[in-house]
Amino acid sequence: MTTEQIISELTELFEQHGSDDYYGEPVSQLEHMLQSAMLAERAGADDETIIAAFLHDIGHLLPSDLAEDHMDDYGRVDHEKLGADWLRERGFSEKVAQLIEHHVNAKRYLTFKHPAYFDKLSEASLKTLEFQGGPMSANEAQAFENNPYFRGILQVRGWDELAKETDLKMPPVGKYLEITRNYLERSK
Repeated sequence: MTTEQIISELTELFEQHGSDDYYGEPVSQLEHMLQSAMLAERAGADDETIIAAFLHDIGHLLPSDLAEDHMDDYGRVDHEKLGADWLRERGFSEKVAQLIEHHVNAKRYLTFKHPAYFDKLSEASLKTLEFQGGPMSANEAQAFENNPYFRGILQVRGWDELAKETDLKMPPVGKYLEITRNYLERSK
């Protein structure tokens, strides 16, 4: 696929589903994704990490009408893997894919490692945690800590948790689509 075809696909997904509610939270899907990207950018993250923060929930926007593909009213089952694979197929780096694919594992890890983190989760995040396997086991946590992108994954998770603010001035989606376009062009 060409860069423009990928950007067009992303734009279409945002146009079709970006204004949908972000499952049990006071923001839309697109607002949540933009806020995540803004937080990554403000933290001085590199382009791949900003893109991962921006697209971390792209799997929720991929079409499916099958009931078994959904966590009741809380989005797509395995949205993190679906999104990461979808982006891999389009030439995104393994770093971008890993940061996205494991942001749910980061929630599972943090609820195991830091019980106070569990107490801070929103009601919707607690509900999805049930669908996602609950807190990790000690063995799962140890294996997760060995992921070469471990620190970046935790960062994306942190921005994901914070990206639920209402009435926040948002940059246009085009800003992060342009960062994505430039990244894809450089990656060729």
